[in-house]
Amino acid sequence: MGENRVIGGSGHIPWHLPADFKHFKELTTGHPIVMGRKTFESIGKSLPGRANIVITRDANYQNEGIAVVSSPEAALVVAAAAAGSEEVFIIGGAEIYKLFLPQADKLYITKVDGDFNGDAFFPEWDAEGWRLVSSEKHEKDEKNALDFTYLVYERKSA
Repeated sequence: MGENRVIGGSGHIPWHLPADFKHFKELTTGHPIVMGRKTFESIGKSLPGRANIVITRDANYQNEGIAVVSSPEAALVVAAAAAGSEEVFIIGGAEIYKLFLPQADKLYITKVDGDFNGDAFFPEWDAEGWRLVSSEKHEKDEKNALDFTYLVYERKSA
């Protein structure tokens, strides 16, 4: 997300960071990923090496390589039965993040330096309830046009 919490605009990510795509692949491969229909359609295909679970209100929605469910609860049931279910990744979009944030115990955030125009935002969240466990800064280079930081937060126990 950008510094202003923007994660997308008109169905697209507002930046191109190959290093972040690689990082995402390394983190999520071997684990179930849960996303909304619009996020799936923006990706354009199922991502290999992961159970792809798509939440949609459209009971007739189908696509190759995905499990289609109609609720967050159903997504978690399908994810629990998949390989690598000890960690389930919620990969967007904004409404899906908002649905799952209250029960998340870990956040992997790529914070992109700058404010961006967009229509999709990561939900507001209370940082006081989370502990930063790692931060890894990356400077822009010939492949990545922007500075960004990988942040990992864990929910503080009550």
